[in-house]
Amino acid sequence: MSWSNFPTTLTTEQISSLVDESARSLGGLSLATLRDRNALAQAAEQAVRTSARTLGLPLPPAHQLQAVQAQVLAKVGGLGFLDALLPPASFAYTDLLLNGDGSVWGRRKGAMRFEQLDLHPSVAECWRAVEALLSPQGRACSEATPSVDAKLPRDKAVGFGGARVKVLHPRIASGDGYPSLALRLYEPEPVPPEKIVEWGVLPQSVMEGLLSAVSKRLRVMVVGGTATGKTTLLAALCHGIEERARIVKVEDPEEIWLPHPNVTTLEARPAPPGSDVAAYTVADGVDDALRLAPSHLIVGEVRTGNAALSLLRALMSDHAGLTTFHADGPQEALFRLSVILYADAQVRFEAAKALCAQAIDLLVHVGWQEERRACLGVWEVAGMVGNNVEFRALWEPGQEAMEEPQRKRG
Repeated sequence: MSWSNFPTTLTTEQISSLVDESARSLGGLSLATLRDRNALAQAAEQAVRTSARTLGLPLPPAHQLQAVQAQVLAKVGGLGFLDALLPPASFAYTDLLLNGDGSVWGRRKGAMRFEQLDLHPSVAECWRAVEALLSPQGRACSEATPSVDAKLPRDKAVGFGGARVKVLHPRIASGDGYPSLALRLYEPEPVPPEKIVEWGVLPQSVMEGLLSAVSKRLRVMVVGGTATGKTTLLAALCHGIEERARIVKVEDPEEIWLPHPNVTTLEARPAPPGSDVAAYTVADGVDDALRLAPSHLIVGEVRTGNAALSLLRALMSDHAGLTTFHADGPQEALFRLSVILYADAQVRFEAAKALCAQAIDLLVHVGWQEERRACLGVWEVAGMVGNNVEFRALWEPGQEAMEEPQRKRG
């Protein structure tokens, strides 16, 4: 008979080691497996048996084996209150929040404001959910590491587009012992232009004008505030790029999916805590992208002056491109770009303005109109007049069609 036919009760320390090893071996499970309870239970059972052999431990008796498996499931699949809010159970939300007082909030697709959800998870359930989100990536939130940024990978099998995750420990986000959690959920598939029109963001004629501009290699910057749909519109505008184009995307994190076959994505990453490994920044990604023979360069969002400088230089070297930037209109976009170029990259204001005027052709402003996402205008960069960048309005709400841009690119 094999050793497994003689079950022996394990000590608390042995159980802890077995649970930790089993959970570690299950790291990186897809969301599809995490959401499939039967598949997850089978994976946990197999992991416990394999880990027992690895650790040289006897297999525990049936009652203890079930308890060990339950602890493993809690570690790797304990999404708890999030289960009903994430795909495939729900596709309703773009943002989910857990506050330090235990309240749960969601922002529905297309909505401007959050609504409080009728959910009342316990502190323990919330910490299990955080552990389930972070442990597959080898991350954990603790007093020693109280602020954690992570991502959930895309899983087409369940229609999940991935998500950005932010977790804060109660030590720095005070409350009632709950972790503070923010999830930004991404679209699972390329967003077609007709969807943007269907959602009422802009008229069909304007979408056609913008797609035509992209097809002619004009450099487009989509500007707007938080959660106004900048990245979603950018993804739709990428459909104006010809199918045979060579595209390199630089993102932090990846959230733009394109229908084109020849695409490489470079993803920024922070420096690992306590490690000598350097961060990989958006600026690094842009610099590397230029060695990958792109015809089009897509930067998901410009946040720093160094990234802006790298991108503007790339666009001025005859690369077509699209990007997004946090700003409330074209004038503010150029002012803020000049500020961060000066603060981060020591580019003087006059030179920063000239860079922007040379590198950017069109600015598309998105925002909120009567609490609905809407395009608030399209402007062409007309050039420098003295020390100022001048704009020409191509379209504003109420107009039937967008004017043809005067700028030309090869």
